[in-house]
This record gives sequence, structure tokens and C-alpha cells, in this order.
Amino acid sequence: MEYDQLEEKMQKAVDYLCDELAAIRAGRANPAILNKVTVEYYGVQTPLNQIGAISVPEARQLLITPWDRSLLGPIIKAIQVAELGVNPINDGNSVRLTFPELNEERRRQIVKDVKALGEDAKVAIRNVRRDGIDEAKSLKNSGEMTEDGLKAAEEKIQKITDKYIDKVEKVITEKEKEVMEV
Repeated sequence: MEYDQLEEKMQKAVDYLCDELAAIRAGRANPAILNKVTVEYYGVQTPLNQIGAISVPEARQLLITPWDRSLLGPIIKAIQVAELGVNPINDGNSVRLTFPELNEERRRQIVKDVKALGEDAKVAIRNVRRDGIDEAKSLKNSGEMTEDGLKAAEEKIQKITDKYIDKVEKVITEKEKEVMEV
């Protein structure tokens, strides 16, 4: 029984959740919201953070300064296509994104979305658990594992699962606090 593989798969679910949550904006500007934005650069879709510097000059503002000023137009277009809910402003040397203050209703909706992503991560972790238990049962059926061995394997898999479900809970709770913070 390969417990390391199960842990690795469960960790990937937690990592994926963290990546998804990084793209959700809470009250302040976060450069991670631009991680999935790509700009056409010499015919190739290139991540925005590879063609310019992204900084946070104010709490609710991002400043994108491309290394090649001819990319200002394509950057604005890429941001508009990404539908981030913000209008890019071209000041001649850089692109400025000003994020509006979130109202209470929008914050609650974001928390719902965060919880839904957390549930998806938990489902993925439980699926890994199910696969691990199925593998242990097949080992028992083929005679490679005893009944006691199966019971011990199921308990160990459940402990691993609980550990990763707790990690997801902590990540979700942190993001909820961040979103609801005014």
C-alpha cells in the first residue's frame, strides 16, 4: 500500500484550492488575481507576470509596468478579456487597475464561492481515500493482505484523509476572514 502517493494526491487537491483562492480578490489588490491572464507576445500567449512588473502602490490598486511599452494595448485587451471586474487605465508607461470597495452582499457571495471551492477540494480528497481503500480491498481479495492488514490500512487512510480535510478547512477559514475583513 503506497500511502505516500495518497498523501501526494491529497496535497495536490489542497494546492489547487490555494491557487484558485489566490485568484479571488478580497478587499485589497492582490497580484495573484492576474496569474491566469495571458498576453499575446510575439505570437505566443505569455503570462502577464513574465512581460512586466506588477506592483501594489496602494491597497486597492495594481500597477503593471511592461518591459516593452508596445505591449500596453495587448495587456489592456487581455485584462478586459479575463473579465476581472475592473477597468484597466493606460497612463502611457503602465496599466493601472483600481479595484472598487466590495459591498456586504458581494463579500457574502465571494464567501459562498470560497466554500464551494473548499467542498470541491474535500470531494477530491475523499475520492483519493475511496481509491486507496479500493486498492487495499483488492490486495486483500488477492491474498496479498490479511483482514487485519485491511483494517489497519483503512484506519491509516482515514487518518491521512482527516489531516487533509483539516488543511482545507483552515485554508477556507483564512480566506473567509480575509474576504469579510473591511
